[in-house]
Amino acid sequence: MTRTTAASQGPAKTGLSTTLSRDLTASIVVFLVAMPLCMGIAVASGVPAERGLITGVIGGVVVGALAGSPLQVSGPAAGLAVIVFEIVQRHGLSTLGPILVLAGLIQLAAGALRLGQWFRAISPAVVHGMLAGIGLLIVAGQMHVLFGASPKAHGLENLLAIPAAVAGLSIRALGTAEAALIVGVVTIGAILVWEKLRPAKLRLVPGALLGVLAGTLTAAGLNLDVQRIVVPESIAAAIAVPGLGDLAKLADPTLVLTAVAVAFIASAETLLSAAAVDRMHEGPRTKYNKELLAQGVGNMLCGAVGALPMTGVIVRSSANVQAGAATRLSAILHGVWILAFVALLPGLLRQVPSAALAGVLVVTGWRLVSLQHVRHLFARYGLLPALIWAATFVTVVATDLLTGVLVGLALTLVELVPHLRRLRLKVAEREIGEQAREVTLEGAATFVQLPKITKALEAVPDGGVVHLNTRGLSYLDHTCAEALSEWLKGKARAGARIEVSDACAYGDRLRAAAAHA
Repeated sequence: MTRTTAASQGPAKTGLSTTLSRDLTASIVVFLVAMPLCMGIAVASGVPAERGLITGVIGGVVVGALAGSPLQVSGPAAGLAVIVFEIVQRHGLSTLGPILVLAGLIQLAAGALRLGQWFRAISPAVVHGMLAGIGLLIVAGQMHVLFGASPKAHGLENLLAIPAAVAGLSIRALGTAEAALIVGVVTIGAILVWEKLRPAKLRLVPGALLGVLAGTLTAAGLNLDVQRIVVPESIAAAIAVPGLGDLAKLADPTLVLTAVAVAFIASAETLLSAAAVDRMHEGPRTKYNKELLAQGVGNMLCGAVGALPMTGVIVRSSANVQAGAATRLSAILHGVWILAFVALLPGLLRQVPSAALAGVLVVTGWRLVSLQHVRHLFARYGLLPALIWAATFVTVVATDLLTGVLVGLALTLVELVPHLRRLRLKVAEREIGEQAREVTLEGAATFVQLPKITKALEAVPDGGVVHLNTRGLSYLDHTCAEALSEWLKGKARAGARIEVSDACAYGDRLRAAAAHA
């Protein structure tokens, strides 16, 4: 079977003044999205809100300047909030800095060794199962903040304690718990209503910002007795440089393993986010190893000043693309705006109730718990990928993030068992005519071979005719099928005419991979 897909050409190039205007506008939008998220993720991580803002500044100014992904925005990520909370609870806030310095060094080494493509070989089932588990843990922890209390040390404890927290609320007396719940519910309601009903002309106004504003005004207008975030008079006062004693703690193998886990999860989330951002625009593609190097520098700096870890973050990045950003200047400027706001107007931040930030994170966390991903995996690839998603999700919630990821990665090896004797894959890329290229895959296409496959795919220029010949495939796993699908869609958006030749035995799966090209 041969499938052909054509796509229109991308937009025309714009002049310098137009580019600057687009980047300036986009930077303001991203700044407005980032402010509540930077503070909220810091609070959810068990650290002062200003530490998240410092990470936002470094992610914008430093990583934005060095990034290999032109339109991705970096900053504190909800995906790392759970592991940071555990670090702070078990080892203390002063230990976070050295762990991040080591994690940044690991990312630098990975970038220098050109390992970026290997992170893309992680099964989508593991990634989305991990994110769903993180989302549920964030919701469970922040529910206690909505009840005027502090999250417990373990995510499962937070889940099990929710019924008792609800039972402790009173409808007759307006105490601290009830006041916090009012603020949180107003915040969540404002976000959901705005995102559902906002007019097209105001589509770039972020719901999270309006939610925090609504919660803050409610607390002030009703004179509610709620906890508010604490911000120092000077951003410099929030910097906490690790001492030699703190760095010496890295002699503990447990902390070294934790640093490896932070580096692994941060890198995977960054590069998967970068791949998602690439699908949103038609500009230059991500240079994955360069992006890893930039993230390594950023996390080392975050560790050196005692801030939160960073990753490339999809919410801020998608806002950047949707706002019309043209270059990485928009990400850099958003970091400048965060720094200016914190330096000049810290008093405004002190008016924000903690429950308002918790409301933002409840919405953010719930969206991570997306059953759409597992339904997609089951419908397109069968039961095993769905089971990998479920096992990763349950293990992350019941134990910890690292264990959940390791369980998911171990289960992906099950897919290889029937094909252990024929794991070889031949990948060839050649010119077959004027402005026509062919990529041929022969053998078993599994996640083990994905770096080899993506290297050949990315060598194919945009435009013209692109022919994907997979008649020689004996097996195609869901990780490679997803990668082929995204590559096909990217080439089609860039104006190429896509042709796919597949074998009958794998026709359905390959047609599914090309279905949305």
